[in-house]
Amino acid sequence: MAAHHALLIEDEIAARADLRAKLAAHPGVQIVGEVATVRQARERLAGADYDLVFLDVQLIGGDGFSLVPDVRPQARIIFTTAYDTFAVRAFEVNALDYLLKPIVATRLATAMRRLAEPAPEHDERASAAPAGGVLQFSDTVYLRDGLRARFAPVSQIAVIVAQDNYCHVQLADGSSVLMRKSLKAWEDTLPGDPFMRVHRTQIVNLTLVQRYERDRAEHTRLHVAGVAEPVAVSRDRWPELQQRLIRLRPQP
Repeated sequence: MAAHHALLIEDEIAARADLRAKLAAHPGVQIVGEVATVRQARERLAGADYDLVFLDVQLIGGDGFSLVPDVRPQARIIFTTAYDTFAVRAFEVNALDYLLKPIVATRLATAMRRLAEPAPEHDERASAAPAGGVLQFSDTVYLRDGLRARFAPVSQIAVIVAQDNYCHVQLADGSSVLMRKSLKAWEDTLPGDPFMRVHRTQIVNLTLVQRYERDRAEHTRLHVAGVAEPVAVSRDRWPELQQRLIRLRPQP
């Protein structure tokens, strides 16, 4: 296995020592740095001497997920956390793996074997739904477009438009991100109540629908917050869409 240079980002001294000791059984991994706070981590991640990061979810001064955009694109991330349900919800991140603390040696060995696999191109690994099931409407999702990355509330995803193997994720603030993730994967991941596939190429956040228009030919177009162009609705999906809009916004 090729040699890897790892950063340990962990605010608990005992947990950091435990991980260091267990990594000693993997001579292909060399620890090149250890930090405990978000501020220290952000400064250290600006370096170029690492290709692997063990990243604690909860840190002094913030959380590990906020540091993901600071990680070199060539580096792999392994999250460490004591909170299983919290971690799996956040796995829109291009993480290699996540380890529950206290870390079990056999589980670390599994992550090391995965490290030998080639890195997914354009975050293809993030195309899968989180292992813990669908996102919740109150969750935050990680969006990565090439070298740019950001976090956004699920509730602020306005429209997702399919483009071959990619999707344009349009947000309520008018911004958008192009991601390598299929519309079907998004449909399986997003909460099914407020989000609906209104067309074979588009998913809409129904809570952000401002109004809709229907013409004599029964064509329907939705006006969605943050989206410049109206969203076309398939005719066969109009009955379900109408009922769902009524449920979300009952008439007084």
